[in-house]
Amino acid sequence: MLLSAEHISINFGSRQLLEDVNFYLNEGDKTGIIGINGTGKSTFLKVLAGAIEPDEGRISRNPNVQVSYLPQNPVMDDDATVLEQVFLHFPEEFRALNEYEAKTMLNKLGLPDFEQRVGTLSGGQRKRVALAAALIHPADILVLDEPTNHLDAEMTAWLEDWLRRFKGGLVMVTHDRYFLERVVNHITELSRGKLYHYEANYSKYLELKEQRSEMAEASERKRQSILRVEREWIMRGCKARTTKSKERIQRYEALLNQEAPETDDTVQMAAASSRLGKKIIELKDVSKSFGGRPIVERFSYNLLRNDRIGIVGRNGAGKSTLLHLIAGELAPDSGTVDIGATVKIGHFSQEGRELDLNQRVYDFIHDIADEVRTDEGTFTANQMMERFLFPGDLQSVPIGRLSGGERRRLYLLSVLMEAPNVLLLDEPTNDLDVMTLSILEDYLQGFPGPILVVSHDRFFLDKLAESVFEVRDGEILRYTGNWSDWQRKRREEETPARAEKPKAAADRPRERKLKFTFKEQMEFDTIDDDIAALESQLAECQTAQGQCGSDYVRLQKLQAQQEELEAKLEEKTERWVYLNELKEKIDAQ
Repeated sequence: MLLSAEHISINFGSRQLLEDVNFYLNEGDKTGIIGINGTGKSTFLKVLAGAIEPDEGRISRNPNVQVSYLPQNPVMDDDATVLEQVFLHFPEEFRALNEYEAKTMLNKLGLPDFEQRVGTLSGGQRKRVALAAALIHPADILVLDEPTNHLDAEMTAWLEDWLRRFKGGLVMVTHDRYFLERVVNHITELSRGKLYHYEANYSKYLELKEQRSEMAEASERKRQSILRVEREWIMRGCKARTTKSKERIQRYEALLNQEAPETDDTVQMAAASSRLGKKIIELKDVSKSFGGRPIVERFSYNLLRNDRIGIVGRNGAGKSTLLHLIAGELAPDSGTVDIGATVKIGHFSQEGRELDLNQRVYDFIHDIADEVRTDEGTFTANQMMERFLFPGDLQSVPIGRLSGGERRRLYLLSVLMEAPNVLLLDEPTNDLDVMTLSILEDYLQGFPGPILVVSHDRFFLDKLAESVFEVRDGEILRYTGNWSDWQRKRREEETPARAEKPKAAADRPRERKLKFTFKEQMEFDTIDDDIAALESQLAECQTAQGQCGSDYVRLQKLQAQQEELEAKLEEKTERWVYLNELKEKIDAQ
């Protein structure tokens, strides 16, 4: 056993997050923690990681057991470089031994500029730096809070493989259901302060939970049947003189006082939308570049009423930019975006609406609308908040007291309160619990207008998308089907190119010694200088960004230039690794 948590209780203000719960982690256990936002999942991870102490109970670990923790919102040193942040709490000897592995990991996570200052990173980039720091730690226990947030499909697949090979104990909170399916072998559900343990991955957990729910309902039906019979017996005027009669009355009272099985409240979404005319949104030859780098080139599309489009691509490819162009929030360099007169766009952006953390939940929603008409009837703002799991006591608290997932749910409600008839959703699944995601998926399937979704959540896109747009090197490539269909077609496209390489290798004489080609030798001699030059250009670009002030257009151009330099640096670094490994093999002959 690596860790035991016994009789743990935590009270947060008026909310009992954990009440006398037990949790055990053995070597090889990979446990996924799930539960509705605000139930205390992140707090529970903090307790297991030793970041906070419980109000009651104790955590026991072997003194030699090392714990590595990735918090939901990592605290970082803005003045440190990316590489310095990864090794911030380690001695120099550890960095010397593990720097190559850390750089490889950072490249996999889309962070090739190791000298970039943490203060210049986006929120997603900061989380990926913190993830690299957590994984490089020589730990027996990994405690990860939402590790898949801000990872694209390739990064997620790499992390899946890394964690499957990890030999220690893993505890993590994630909303990625394919991740839960493929990585974990235990599911622990946090509900109403209690923990429910299942020795299963995600699909098996759903089966076992349904069985537990059915057994609880069957027991409750049986209890109600017995109560009805016993109540009739008592109402007929039983005589409590005999011992048997007294025992029967005591059994009745015990059954009467027994609590019915509790079930979690679930978000209730009703489709609220405005009338949508024939003309929706037409894009004609739309192009957009930043700093000379094309993001979208000559893209044309006529949005249809029943469109369900998933938008995919690598981080930084321009997916969010495409949504901003479609929404009319960003002007194209050329081409036109024509939005119909009846179109009312609901844009759930990745950055989210600017929330005043001191404003009450009630006031925030009432400022948007006092009521909303849906296909289920008209609901007041208070009723909609309750349907989104913000009861009266939560409506009166400042937004700053909500958990990260609760704030995302509140932001989603604010978008839907405006009754849009076109939905543009940018990473809507980040920080939402798996129960809310299932309900959101059902809601979106019944939404009466078009939906475009940027998401790295494979399960979500498999369930919702009917076509996929891939943003790749300025092109918008269209595919019919969901995420799995798109991935299969992409593999088929890449297969011929991959098949040629082994053939070429097979033709090579076995006895021939390894050596640099003339071109490789020239590249090897200059690549260190090339990398240094790129790093210098990156540093100049970051310095210039800090001097932009309120010049938003120049800042965007510099950010696009930075992305282009980072891509070149990543390519050069991978090439540097290859050439140096080849040089070692040549020298060893």
